[in-house]
Formats: sequence, C-alpha cells, structure tokens
Amino acid sequence: MSKLDRNLLSAALSSALLMLAAGAHAQTTTNSSNTAAADEATELDAVKVTGIRRGIESAISIKRDATQIVEAVSAEDIGKLPDVSIAESIARLPGVSAQRVAGRAQVISVRGLSPDFATTLLNGREMVSTGDNRSVEFDQYPSELVSGVTVYKTPDAGLFGQGLSGTLDMQTVRPLNFSESVITLNGRYQRNSLGEAAKTDPYGNRISGSWIGQSADRRFGFSIGYSHSDTPIQENQVGLYEPWKTDARPGLAPGTWATDGMKALRRTGFTKRDGVMATLQFRPSNAWTSTLDMFHSRAEQEDTANQFEVNTQFNGSFPCNPACVYSDVRTSENGSFAGGTLTGVYPLVRGIYNRREDRISAVGWSNEFNFESARLFTDISWSKAKRSEISLENNAQRLPNPSLDTIEIDIRSNDFTQLAPGLDYSDPARLFLTNTIYGSGYGKTPQVEDELKAARIGLTLPAPGSITWLSEFDFGLNHTDREKSKRQPEGNINLGPQGDTAIADDLQYGLVDLGFAGVGYIPAWNVPGAVDRYMVFEPTEDLDYLIPKAWTVSEKITSAFARANLSTEWGVATVTGNVGVQIQRVDQSSASRYFDSTQPAGSNVRPFESGKTYTDVLPSMNLAFQLPNEHTVRVGLAEQVARPRVDQLRSSLEFGVDESTGRPGGSGGNPLLDPWRAYAFDVSWEKYFGNRAYVAAAFFYKDLRTYIYTQTVDDYDFSDFVASYVPRPGTPPVQNIGNFTAPQNGEGGTLRGLELTASLPFDLWTESLRGFGIVASASFNDSSIQIFDPESANSVGSGPIDLPGLSKRVYNLTAYYERDGFEARVSQRRRSDFIGEIGNFDGARTLRYVVGENITDAQISYSFGEGSALDGLTLLLQANNLTNEAYRTYAGTRDRPLENLEWGRTYLAGLNFKF
Repeated sequence: MSKLDRNLLSAALSSALLMLAAGAHAQTTTNSSNTAAADEATELDAVKVTGIRRGIESAISIKRDATQIVEAVSAEDIGKLPDVSIAESIARLPGVSAQRVAGRAQVISVRGLSPDFATTLLNGREMVSTGDNRSVEFDQYPSELVSGVTVYKTPDAGLFGQGLSGTLDMQTVRPLNFSESVITLNGRYQRNSLGEAAKTDPYGNRISGSWIGQSADRRFGFSIGYSHSDTPIQENQVGLYEPWKTDARPGLAPGTWATDGMKALRRTGFTKRDGVMATLQFRPSNAWTSTLDMFHSRAEQEDTANQFEVNTQFNGSFPCNPACVYSDVRTSENGSFAGGTLTGVYPLVRGIYNRREDRISAVGWSNEFNFESARLFTDISWSKAKRSEISLENNAQRLPNPSLDTIEIDIRSNDFTQLAPGLDYSDPARLFLTNTIYGSGYGKTPQVEDELKAARIGLTLPAPGSITWLSEFDFGLNHTDREKSKRQPEGNINLGPQGDTAIADDLQYGLVDLGFAGVGYIPAWNVPGAVDRYMVFEPTEDLDYLIPKAWTVSEKITSAFARANLSTEWGVATVTGNVGVQIQRVDQSSASRYFDSTQPAGSNVRPFESGKTYTDVLPSMNLAFQLPNEHTVRVGLAEQVARPRVDQLRSSLEFGVDESTGRPGGSGGNPLLDPWRAYAFDVSWEKYFGNRAYVAAAFFYKDLRTYIYTQTVDDYDFSDFVASYVPRPGTPPVQNIGNFTAPQNGEGGTLRGLELTASLPFDLWTESLRGFGIVASASFNDSSIQIFDPESANSVGSGPIDLPGLSKRVYNLTAYYERDGFEARVSQRRRSDFIGEIGNFDGARTLRYVVGENITDAQISYSFGEGSALDGLTLLLQANNLTNEAYRTYAGTRDRPLENLEWGRTYLAGLNFKF
C-alpha cells in the first residue's frame, strides 16, 4: 500500500476514533429534521446557497433519516465542486468509483461491480441510454439542472428499476418546496492546458440559468432551467497493438513478448451540450399534488485524431518483405520487448474523424392523493434516446510504395512510448491518399434508438391499531415497455477516379506536434472534406459480416410489490424499516437477421426472432436501529437481480457448416438469458453529531448465484437453421447439433467489501479551526468470482479474470475551508487497478486492464454577503485534474502497455448570481 493510500485510510479511521473518544463532550448541533420529507429538505437547500457546509449537512440529513443504506450528494455539492459532470460528484461517495472517457468521469461503478449492475433513475423513473447497453452516460445530464443524487445501496421492495449493485436516483427541484421565487445565473470560461492544435483552440464555456417561481396563492409552481456547455477536446495518446505475442521475429530472442504495431496521435475537437429542464406543480389543496417533469438534452461531439502509425509485422507483405529486423534490443524482467531499433517498416499518417450526436427526451407526470386514511400515487412516464454517429478515416503514406523506414522504439509503461522515425513526415505534399497497407480508408455510421414507456400506481394504508410495531402498508404496480435497436452501416472508403493524390492546401489544418512520442510534426487535415473531394464512401449493412450488427431488443416488465413499514421501540432502540417483496414478470425478445450462405443468391438474408419469459420473487428487509447518543445500526437482507446487458440479449448470429463433418457452428447474442441473481447482506454502523458530522463503517456481502459471460456450448440446436440445407455432393449430411459461442449464464461467486467514511468539521474540537473540515472515505473490495471473456482475449488473455469494474481499493478525500463568504477545497479520488470497458474499432465492447488513477481537483470562491452592493454574486476559480493524471491500460502486466492518454488540466473562471 502506498503512502497516500495509508494517509487517506488513516484520515478516515483516526477521525472515527477521535470522534468516539470525544463522545458526549463533542460539540453537536441538533437541527430539526423532517423524516417524512428528507428530499424536500434537500431541495430547499438547493436555493439557500450558504456554502459547502450547507450541502454536506443536507446530505448527512438524508443519510441519517433513511431506512436503507444510502449515500447522497446535495445540490450545492454538484453546483460548487469542481466537476464537469454529475459523475465526478457521485464518484466521491463511499463505495462508488468512476471510469474516465475523453477525460471526463462518464460511467459509474458501485461497490466494485461494473456499470452493468447499477441502474439510474431521474426523479424515480428509469432512464434510457445512448450507448449499446443500459448504463447511463452521466455527462448527458447537466449538473446545473439537478438538485441532488441519492445512491441506494440496499434494495427496497418499493423501489422499481433498482440495480444489483446500487440504484442512482437524480432529482430535479420541486418548485412548491421553495418559500420564494429564485433566479440563478452561472457562467464559466475554461482553458485546457494542452493548448491549440489543428486549428482547434483550447477554450470552452459553460452557461446556465434557472428560474423557480410560485403563484401568489402557492397553488401553482414552476421551474425552468437551461444549460449550455462547449468543452474542447485535446488529447495526446500513444497506443500499442493488442495482443502482445511471442511469435518468431528477426532480431528478437525466442519467447520475447512483442506488439504488432503502435501509434501516436493528437486528438482535437469539441463537445457541445444543451439541456433544458422544466417542472410544473399544481397543489390546489393538501389532498392533491400534481407534478409534470420535462427534460431534454442534446449533445454533439466532433473530433479528429491526427495519427502516425507503424505496423511491426506488415509492410505490404506479411511477414515483412523485405524483413522487419530488430537490433539493439532491450527486454524487461518479464521478457517483454522494451526498446531497440526496427528496420523495414512502412509507416502511415492517418486522419480519423468522428462525429456523434445524442438526444435524450423525457416526460413524467405524477399525482399524489392524500385521503383521510390512505395515500394514492400514480405516475406515467416516457423517455427516448437517439444516437447518430459517423466515423471516417483517411490513410496516407509516402510514395513510391514502399518507402521503408527505420524507427527507434522505447517502450514506457509509466509514460509515452517513444517511436522516432528516420524519415520526415511533416510535408503534406509528400504524403498521398493511396491504397496503403491498411487500404485507403474505412467508415461507419452507427445509430442507436432507445425508448421506454412506464406506468405506476401505489397505495399506502395505515396499519391496524392492534399492530403497534407497524406504521403502514404499501402496495404498488409498475409496468415498463422498452425497445432498443442498433444499426451499423459501414464500408470501405475508396479512392475516386483521380487515383493517388496529396491533400490540397485548402483542406490542411497545419502541423500537429507528436514530439511527446518522439515522432515530431505531422500534418492534420479536414477528413470529411478529403472524403468528399477525393474518395467514395457508400456504407451498407447487407454484407454477410454486417448483417448481425443490426438488432432490436424488446423488454416488457411488470412488477408488483407489497411492503410493511416498521416503527417501534425495542428497549433503548427506536426501530424503523420495512419488510416486503417485489415480484417481477419479464417478457424479453429480440429480432435480427442472419446470413445463410447455403441459400440461393438473393435469399441469403434470413430473419430470426427469439425470447423468453420468467418471473422473479424478490424479498427484502431493511432495519434501522437508532440507539442513544445518535448511534445508528442498519441491517439489510435481500434477494436481487440485474437484467442482462441489452447487447447480450440480441438475437444476432453468424453460423456455418463444417463440410468435412457436417457439424454446424456459430456465434452471436442470446435472447434466452436469465438475469444475474444474488443474495445480499448489508450492515452498517453510523455515529452522528447532529447534522454536522458523522463517521460510519459498512460491510456488504453479495452471493452472485450466476454470472453472464461468453461461453461455447457444444449442444446448441441448429435445426431451424439447417432445415433446408443441402450438402454438396461428396460431403457428409448436416447435423442438427453443434457448437455455439454466446453470452451464457455461468457460475457466480461472492463479492464483499468494507466502507469507512468520516465527514468532520474541525470546529468540533476547537473554535480556532472553524471553517476547516474534511470528507473522507476508504473502500476495500474482494471477490471470488472469476470470469472468461473470449471477445477480449487480445487484451485480458484467455484465462479467468477478475470482475470488470472491480477496484480492490477506492479512496476519496475532500479538504475544505469556508468562512465569511470565502471557500477553498481540494478533492481527490483514487482507485487501484481494475478491468475497464471500452469500445473498440468495431464499435463492440472490449475489456482492458486499467492502471489505477489519482485525480485531484480544486476550487476557490468568494460570495458577497448581505449588505454588499454585490449581494448574491459569487466569483470562483477551478482547476480539474491538477496533476494531469494519464489514463493507461495494459495487457496482463504493466510492462506490456496498450494505451497512454493525456487529456491535460482544465482551468475555469466563473461567476454565479442569485436573486
């Protein structure tokens, strides 16, 4: 364990011990709390902007009053922490970690399980996603428009759409909870430290505004908010081909691990996002409240990778001819190639362009009726996501073909690998779009649509007076209808009739510096412009290998629950909680097509549909024991499920017949999958000091009875596919049973973890430290589950691997000072190595070992107070990723690196104004 690891853990543990020692002598603040509406308290805090302490105390109040084990982020945490997305703030909570994409925290793992196991709600409603799966990309949701986030770590029978590892519920404001109208305006101007490149500047901005108001009689309330962000994309990257191999290569000792190629690139571009949120509330009396929520987000990302690339095994011939020869070779202790000279390679200069547009729309209408002895709740909702994308590449090389080169290589696991060429690649007039060793180009136009409709009804009745230990009963019914589809037309980008050509000056963006990788300067150009002028791109989805990439998955889930809520006294303990059961009836199906080469021409494309129904009965119990001196012990027991990944449920497949044996074989998705199922046990101890501070320790244990991973079964029934198969003369008859590789329900295992948390203002000890404080957590996870992922064998190997997303250690620390309007804070989140999920060139999911990260952000601000002419104004400075932490991946061991990405530091200056 590193020194920083020990320091962070010591901070949490020593703080807890100090607080316990102080006991009743510690100064506490006993603010009254409304246990019937903790969420309302949170939303009220959203407009009473009095600093980080207000946000922390609001989150503490939510955690303390909950019957489940939860973590919370208040509106001020999101609005004022130096975060570019909600995910940054969520990732600072105990037991939660984030994976960065393009420099931003984008996907969330809860308690060591991958994002597949968590679900995300918006105002209690399950949301669609723009990716291929269910996991939400959080940077689609403007943090400025969200009032709070609650992470439910234990199940509750009354919570629909809950995940196996956790459920994240984002909440927007409720205007009738505010005592007066509020208008807020926010602006940020930002700069990326990597600077300008390829005519793309490093500057961006974030602008938002919101208006919350009520009618004079307070029967009608409204809120509307708008957020715009324009964020630069600046990236330096070196990538090495996977897998590392031990095949024979001239100049390398037998058994030496080596890569087949490497690249260095500078990526430039932008991400623009516009979001609108609106809420209308109508409360004619205390007996009826009607709430209409609306949300829309549009995000556009455009970037170009200006790339130098070399294949170490292929220079137009494989193996290289003339030979690619190593000399002056250095190797690591693990026998991996670490550097030397390589002759006979034929490098490329490439332009790789990507443009993606995402749209998310959501509407929800809820009504709550309060009768004399009952409450009735209804809700209907709809959400839809669309993703449209285009990826284009141009490949250029020096002529004549081949113009072979010699490169000096220095493999670095903790920095950018160096690949210094002998020739000059900075002159665009000497680089030609041609039929290079990788062809002239390739393009894809994937599209994703995800639509979800839901309806819900709930009823709460008081418990009979004769049962004194029960307070009320809840009953509910929920139905969701979801359909997700994907298409991915693609194809070669071929040269036009003009043939080989250099790219004209008017399409050039100038030179980009790849000196960080030893390459020097290469040209950057307008890739779409070059395709339009010099090339032909006609994407299709009807070729045999493209047919399975189009699919539709449908899910209809009907859930019902019954729950008894407890409230009683057991000796000195006040006991609250619930015992209940949720029943889920799932009807899943998928439609796709497959290519049958045995059919006559014109009839090769065949439709295929499959699916199943099943029912799960999920009991749960949550108990909270409130003990003297503000101690609380919580216990949770439950049976849980998590739905399979959407892309795993696709019916897409490829198959063929081995003519030497007549045995069929194939691969694809599996619409017959059962969900992940688990038993869960949770226990936590919490010590509170009013709403001002707390320390906590939580233990969780999950027994996953099954786990879904790709396997090959040898008894798959191909009868429907080979029914009309006619063997060629002289070949054996076709068999009905064969091998099929697809996601399957396999053996599970256990997952357990310990979470330690402390939120401490230092004036608990002495008034001289008023304003100082820390929020710290340390999480330790372990699992017996080992899975196989043949689709990712190139990067993680063909043997068993740990759970994707599992970091065995996760640490978070925020140190702050706040007094008289001045605030300063430094936040750090750290996680150990883990297996992360990325998208590969084919647009498919793949796994890689990711080096643990240590991300540090900081912010200072000053708020003008009452009596000042500038009352309501806050000025701030922020810095994100202060240490310019790189994102690094590797193949099995760190001396076999795959990627090293640097996104730079981001500096922001801005202001907030409330009136």
